[in-house]
Amino acid sequence: MTAFKSLDDIEVAGKRVLVRVDLNVPMREGAVGDTTRIDRVAPTLAELARRGARVIVASHFGRPKGKPVAAMSLGPLAEPLSQALGGHPVRFIPHCVGAEAEAAVATISPGDVALLENLRFHAGEEANDPAFADALARLADLYVNDAFSAAHRAHASTTAVAERLPNAAGLLMQAELEALGKALQAPVRPVIAVVGGAKVSTKLALLANLIEKVDCLVIGGAMANTFLHAQGVSVGASLHEPDLAADARRIMGEAESAGCEIVLPADVVVTREFREGAECETVPTADVPAEGMILDLGPETCKRIEAVLAESRTLVWNGPLGAFEIVPFDRATATCALAAARLTETGKLLSVAGGGDTVAAFQGAGVLDAFSYVSTAGGAFLEWLEGRTLPGVAALEAARKP
Repeated sequence: MTAFKSLDDIEVAGKRVLVRVDLNVPMREGAVGDTTRIDRVAPTLAELARRGARVIVASHFGRPKGKPVAAMSLGPLAEPLSQALGGHPVRFIPHCVGAEAEAAVATISPGDVALLENLRFHAGEEANDPAFADALARLADLYVNDAFSAAHRAHASTTAVAERLPNAAGLLMQAELEALGKALQAPVRPVIAVVGGAKVSTKLALLANLIEKVDCLVIGGAMANTFLHAQGVSVGASLHEPDLAADARRIMGEAESAGCEIVLPADVVVTREFREGAECETVPTADVPAEGMILDLGPETCKRIEAVLAESRTLVWNGPLGAFEIVPFDRATATCALAAARLTETGKLLSVAGGGDTVAAFQGAGVLDAFSYVSTAGGAFLEWLEGRTLPGVAALEAARKP
């Protein structure tokens, strides 16, 4: 039995079901730039509609700071959401609480889907205001949370409403929690974590938690430069955080004590200009020129990572290994991600990845659908990896307890 109720545990026919999703998608000139988040919540909405629920969709969008902002209305998302549901009509309600919203919801028939206006048009949402939560709860008989990406925020629609209504996790939330549980709570060993990105300062808690849970930790991206610097290796003009050298040495010491191997770059790709098409060369980490900038891992380091992947059974990945936005500094991320994808497809590796830059890098490498699970959550995914309790998840688990 899971720690939370799923859709299979609730009877929804004829019931008003408030579904919290994350439709905070990129918009370009009034059109959705990436439909991934819409596509991923569609199965939950479709299942509820199929079972005769009166589906009421709630989401935030942008940062309107508690006031209506026309450019942040959810109205334009009704049609893309309808398309993701195979053409099933989605009615837009230009309110999310109050008499007008309640009157509109009262006209929803079983199997219908309606989209409420942006929750953050009201300050009570982010303030987790009890009165705002009461107003949301009056719209529904049941609550379903399908927004893992917002579960790290203790807002009215992610926590307080769950305390007021019988609730369950949606299909996306369930998949996310099950994937993360398999990766870190009860993993098949050996476990490898690949962590990249620019700054150690943003991932100190993550690294500290991972070294207690994984057998091997690969550190890439610009954050690897700080670890190299901490070992007395000159990183030239590369981005690094010299003031965190002591923290890096502490993490390496704690990893050794925990029996966690840390893999750092043995060779790197350096350039003197941060631009596409800039001249670059591969050098051992000990030979980075004074004016050189490290922008990617070298082929020998990639081979080392691929070898460790081949020996592992579970992979957790967060962050790119290089400046993937600029060719050819996407090569290490793509090479290693493709290796992980091949192992996943042959059943040798359970692979879970997440984080905004990770998703973008994997899209570029063409492996987004080849991993066991790729999370579109940013902050929530990181906080989960850090070992923190997520308020939105805790609210679902509390409802499950007798």
